[in-house]
Amino acid sequence: MNLIPALDLTQQYQMISDRLSQEVLDLLASGRYIGGYAVDSFEKKFAEYIGASELVSCNSGTDALFLALRALEIGPGDEVITTCFSFIATSEVISAVGATPVFVDIDPDTFNLDISQIEAAITAQTRAILPVHLFGRPVDMTALMAVARSHNLAVIEDCAQATGASWGDAKVGSMGDLGCFSFFPTKNLGACGDGGAIATNNPDLARVLRVLKNHGQPERYNSELLGINSRLDALQGVILSIKLEYLPRWNQQRKAIASRYSQELEGIPGLIVPAESLGGETVWNQYTIRYVGNNSDSSGRDRLREQLQSLGVSTNVYYPIPLHLQGVHRDLGYGCGDFPMAEQVSHQVLSLPMFPELSSEQQDRVIYAVKDCLKLRAIG
Repeated sequence: MNLIPALDLTQQYQMISDRLSQEVLDLLASGRYIGGYAVDSFEKKFAEYIGASELVSCNSGTDALFLALRALEIGPGDEVITTCFSFIATSEVISAVGATPVFVDIDPDTFNLDISQIEAAITAQTRAILPVHLFGRPVDMTALMAVARSHNLAVIEDCAQATGASWGDAKVGSMGDLGCFSFFPTKNLGACGDGGAIATNNPDLARVLRVLKNHGQPERYNSELLGINSRLDALQGVILSIKLEYLPRWNQQRKAIASRYSQELEGIPGLIVPAESLGGETVWNQYTIRYVGNNSDSSGRDRLREQLQSLGVSTNVYYPIPLHLQGVHRDLGYGCGDFPMAEQVSHQVLSLPMFPELSSEQQDRVIYAVKDCLKLRAIG
């Protein structure tokens, strides 16, 4: 039996390989490998797609978050409120600029930070809120922006997994002060390597970002700020411009797969399936179920994962350890039980195969395998 991968990028490449190969070869022949037309063109196209007036590309989604904090002059003595359930990049950049991550728990239905808990976490040192549109599902930006504005706090959107998602009529990344994107290959809009970008409607912030990402140089050999080297390769600019044209179709294919999964798996005892956002549109970077079972730890979920693997279905766990329990943040003083929803969910989450090219036959096999495991086998 052929194993169904959790993600397969080869089919996407095959679909656009002729055009991709030609434009990449043209770029290589041009000798313009850093900056230039390829990057400028992508920045313009992506800004238009997001609905932002300014777009600053960079080397990675992590750099995007780091640069956003630097542009807002957030550093030692400052606090940034964020979710405790995300990839480590979300919180490590806060510590990297010398500020303090302040975590809040999550809504277990959306996996996003619980907005009702933000105000209780605000102190005199709070400078910003950093929401994460996790797994491609948008945060309620109407409610979050209302809290932020009432306390005069900046908002940095972590859109790494949510390119193309929207809240109301606006795309994620266009509603906060800054919106940070990752083009890591596994993302909905993925490069053939690393890449990132920061969107903003503030030209002054964009100007600072462009200086910071280029060694703090407003002009060559004249560094006025302590910057970093974080430029998007021209090669990735070419690739991303091509892929951006296909992104709406790919996101719709993801949405159709997620809808089919939910329709078929809804109501199975012990299983909680994710729902579409009310008030927004999810782009399903991951389709993440929760297996609640009878366990207080991850053993039930892990056995389910093993059984699915035996039936030819690969899965992933995002994320087994919440951020407040990561060793790198031990000095913050958090411990087990501080954020019960995130800790509970971390024992239950399991991401099923999700990519636009997932065939109907493969979807059938995934659905059958989950039903087979949960209805016919004892998981615990």
